[in-house]
Amino acid sequence: MSKTIEKSILFLTDFITIAGTYLLWCNLRWSMGFFYEAAPIRILPLSFILYLFWLVLFLFFGLYRFKYTQSRTDEFIAVLKTVSIGIFIILLITFNQRINSNHSITASRLMIILYWGMMVVFVGAARVLLRSLHRYLLVVGIGRRKTLIVGYGKKAKELFSQIKDAPAMGYHVVGFFSMNEKNHHKSYQRIPVHHKPANLRKLIREETIQEVIVALSHRSERHLEEVIQQCNGTSVGIQIVPDLYDVIIGQVRTNQIYGLPLIEILPQLMPPWERIVKRIGDVIFSLFILLCFLPFWLLIALLIRLDTQGPIFYTQKRVGKGGKIFNMIKFRSMVVGAEKMTGPIWATNNDSRITKVGKYLRRLRLDEIPQFINILKGDMSLVGPRPERPYFVDKLSKAIPLYKRRLRVRPGITGWAQVKGNYDQSLECVKKKLEFDLFYFENMSLRMDLKIILNTLYVMLTGKGR
Repeated sequence: MSKTIEKSILFLTDFITIAGTYLLWCNLRWSMGFFYEAAPIRILPLSFILYLFWLVLFLFFGLYRFKYTQSRTDEFIAVLKTVSIGIFIILLITFNQRINSNHSITASRLMIILYWGMMVVFVGAARVLLRSLHRYLLVVGIGRRKTLIVGYGKKAKELFSQIKDAPAMGYHVVGFFSMNEKNHHKSYQRIPVHHKPANLRKLIREETIQEVIVALSHRSERHLEEVIQQCNGTSVGIQIVPDLYDVIIGQVRTNQIYGLPLIEILPQLMPPWERIVKRIGDVIFSLFILLCFLPFWLLIALLIRLDTQGPIFYTQKRVGKGGKIFNMIKFRSMVVGAEKMTGPIWATNNDSRITKVGKYLRRLRLDEIPQFINILKGDMSLVGPRPERPYFVDKLSKAIPLYKRRLRVRPGITGWAQVKGNYDQSLECVKKKLEFDLFYFENMSLRMDLKIILNTLYVMLTGKGR
């Protein structure tokens, strides 16, 4: 069963229970004398509006991120928390408003509390039943994800036994992948063993692998980095059995699956609805900045032209999402032909190539403004990792295997690494900023983006940019 079908069933279940709960609640109110009438033509439109309210709230709190590892208790608690917040919002909206002139506000509040109880019971029960059905399907072999275990030692075999004994975990092991050539063409309980790390990506695509679990007997940064490198560009989930945790400490999320702790490396980013909202926000904000402050941008263009001879804008090839090359636009802050003078190098403190006007543009981050055009074209986003030049992407990818993970999302004008770190000045600076980028991927959300934007505004207003 695909994730699309699973989520469609979940949406349909919520729609039926939310709408049904409201209609039942209205019928109870009418029978108790709180409504003068209970005509469906009056109730149904409001029922649909109320469903949209709950839909937005459920989406915001991640109730449609279908997690195989979530227990039925966790599912019910998530519904309880979200419904409680929703009812609190409804209480605030309807505060001091008499729904029925013949009854006191206190009685109306009590009816809303009754609605809260009904929502928790019916929606929570429906989701628990759905989770139970899903677990049953996994046990009988429907909907399991094709899984590849990286490793062939004691730890890998123990993991295989645990997965085999708990089919409700949802894993279907189709192979082992050994880092030792001696194990090639072997098998364990009729499960084949593969080798050749360079062929891991090919194996993932040919066997349509959905999950990769690293269970190496001996810790090895090189092997872990090699696995992650081969998984780049695929849609597989990557998890490790906790023994290599200190290799990537702080950049992972731990899941407890039936007593088996697994560390998820760079899990799913934003859910689809947040990505849509993010893109719409990018477009609206870009149009606002470019159009409403147009006279100011024309003044900056004039100052650049008066300061030095040459073009007002500077374009440079950068690497975007998925490795796509695009031309990034900036207000020119360096002398003409700056890169021809030195070749591709990182910016430094007191860079002699920076013009007088450019110095202030960089400090206030105003040289980045034309990149809002890149956002409108879809090459960039307001928030994301900074796009790098192809020369440095190739160079850094060889030195830092995790570097290309930055290409999973649209690059941004600002990002967590920009508000927390300095410009790239050395390989160590790049590694440090990569840690910030990985932290952003791990916690990517609209709330995280808002936090970064506020931090960026602070940097601009205090003139701490460089």
